[in-house]
Amino acid sequence: MTSFEFQSTRSTVVEPGASARLGQIAKRLGCRNIFLVTDKGVVDNGLTKSALRSFAAEEIAVTVYSDVQADPPAHVILAATDAAVQSGADGVIGLGGGSSMDVAKLVALLAHGTEKLDEIYGVGVAKGPRLPLILVPTTAGTGSEVTPISIVTTGEGEKKGVVSPVLLPDVAVLDAELTLGLPAAVTAATGIDAMVHAIEAYTSKRLKNPVSDCLAREALRLLSLNIHEACSNGTNCEARQGMLLGAMLAGLAFANAPVAGVHALAYPVGARFHVPHGLSNSLVLPAVMRFNLEAAESLYAELAPVVILNVQGTQAQKAQALVERLAALPTELALPTRLRDVGIAAADITALAEDAMRQTRLLVNNPREIAIEDAKAIYEEVL
Repeated sequence: MTSFEFQSTRSTVVEPGASARLGQIAKRLGCRNIFLVTDKGVVDNGLTKSALRSFAAEEIAVTVYSDVQADPPAHVILAATDAAVQSGADGVIGLGGGSSMDVAKLVALLAHGTEKLDEIYGVGVAKGPRLPLILVPTTAGTGSEVTPISIVTTGEGEKKGVVSPVLLPDVAVLDAELTLGLPAAVTAATGIDAMVHAIEAYTSKRLKNPVSDCLAREALRLLSLNIHEACSNGTNCEARQGMLLGAMLAGLAFANAPVAGVHALAYPVGARFHVPHGLSNSLVLPAVMRFNLEAAESLYAELAPVVILNVQGTQAQKAQALVERLAALPTELALPTRLRDVGIAAADITALAEDAMRQTRLLVNNPREIAIEDAKAIYEEVL
């Protein structure tokens, strides 16, 4: 068996309504002054109320920072860090989507005062220590609550990652009640994002391992089983919890067997055109899978029965069936399927491809090498 190392979050709570116990969880970590990182939408929808009540019950002070933006730029992270330091925080909670959790990770690290943001981009550069950290997702997609990765927008069309085990939180809390009000379009896009995590972890050229493989298969099963129900009946707490668990398992999988070409081509779409990350992945997924088919056929064939009940045929036919099933999913879930649907024109393709080529951290994991002309062709296919 190939040698490998697998890292994960120290503790995970999977329980509808668990956000009402965040005060108790924070107290167990020794926190008396919490810095809560979120966004205005989460606050306006009342998703922080039960957490705030729990802090009051435990006599824990709390500062709410709600200025997180999607695809957070560096200046937002630095502003949040300054606010955390000024508040005297001794613990950080990220409650929201992937952007809020990514910001919270870096605030917990940077507020400790021993490292600077512009010096820790890359893999294994950040060393810590950090403040105690709890992450609470309000969408079932990014899996950020169990990954050692934080993505920062550093310029037009460019994102950089801070990748280090020190970013893994002390506790991840999966509370399906926080996702009950998610619109169908957000549920669909974030759900497909999680499916991409599972697929890319399973087919990753580097660091593929049997633990990630098991997690990726179960993640894909849960997500494909629940995504239609979660989108059509958003109050179904069981479907919502299945989506959250699937997204978390996919997060664990790709945290140890990293994502690849889909993300590399999706990042420029999000950075340049402010398309939400899940939708960016959904837009390029079918074309990247078709491009990878010749190199990943056997692995796609292994995943096909997880998604397609009673799939039949040769290895090639099963692999093709998986690609077709996932290509059809965005249409079934009423998501945009063309780049032009989100304001991207043919004149933008060269710049997108050039930006994608900068994602070397991701491209090296793709089962088939992607050159700049390949990237252009993939974008053109979904234009």
